[in-house]
This record gives sequence, C-alpha cells and structure tokens, in this order.
Amino acid sequence: MLQPRSCAKQPPGSNPSWRKAEGHVITSKLHCLADARGRPLAFHLTVGEAADCKAYDTLIALPEQAPKALLAYKGYDADAIRVDLASRNIQAVIPGRSNRRVKIDHDRTLYKQRNGIERMFGRLKINRAIATRYDQLPASFMSMVHIATVRYWLKFVRAA
Repeated sequence: MLQPRSCAKQPPGSNPSWRKAEGHVITSKLHCLADARGRPLAFHLTVGEAADCKAYDTLIALPEQAPKALLAYKGYDADAIRVDLASRNIQAVIPGRSNRRVKIDHDRTLYKQRNGIERMFGRLKINRAIATRYDQLPASFMSMVHIATVRYWLKFVRAA
C-alpha cells in the first residue's frame, strides 16, 4: 500500500535541499510502503509540492518479495506506474483520477483495505513530533518516524 501524508510546515532555510525563497513555507509528504496488515515497511520523504507518483520508484524497489496487489490512492494514478506494475505481475488497485479520459476500473472491495494504512498513519501521529513536524531537518524527522515505527511494530511482536 502506498499513501502519502502531508506533514506540518517546515521553516525555510533549514536544509539547502529543502530551501525556498524567503517568505514561503516548505511542506513535506511522507510516503509509506506497508504490508497487507497495514504495518509500515519503508518510508520516503518528499517535498510537499512534488507529485505523489515521484515516490513510486523508490518504494517499489524495496520489498524482497513482490506483492500480489498494490493499493494506492489517486495520486499514484499514472500510466507509467500501471505499466510497471503489469510488467511485475502486480495488480494495480488504484482508482482513476477524475480528469482521466479513459476510465479505469479497480477492485473496490480490495481498495477498502487501504484503510489500514490510514489507521497506521493515525497511530504514528500520536507522537506529537511527527504530527506537527517539530524537526526541521529531514534526517531528524525521519529518525522520529523510525522510532515511532519501532514502537508500532513492538505491538505486533508481543502479540506473536
């Protein structure tokens, strides 16, 4: 499952790669690759103005075992992504954008399982540093995300 989440605003000038003109606030998006149970496997941070489909290449290359289906929201609806998924024999469960000329059907029942990643983001955002983006540097923010992810995964380890 792929899902970006917008994070709180970051002050300009905190990192040269995230710097913009004076007076403009920089936002960021946290993209997540999760397993079928909604457990996070990998994260990728992008600039808030970047298209969501830009994170696809980074995240799809990470899993050791290819998934049977990829559940993603409309931001990942691109022909190149659909072609790549077809070449990997992965079912694309991505609703089409409203401005798409050729409508593409998706498995609505399977798409409902994307709710698991929404709940996972909600649990991660219990950590105030993630919800409000206290850390100014991307490396510091990602460190907090990884710490919160470990705390989230511990719940599953204890249950096993």
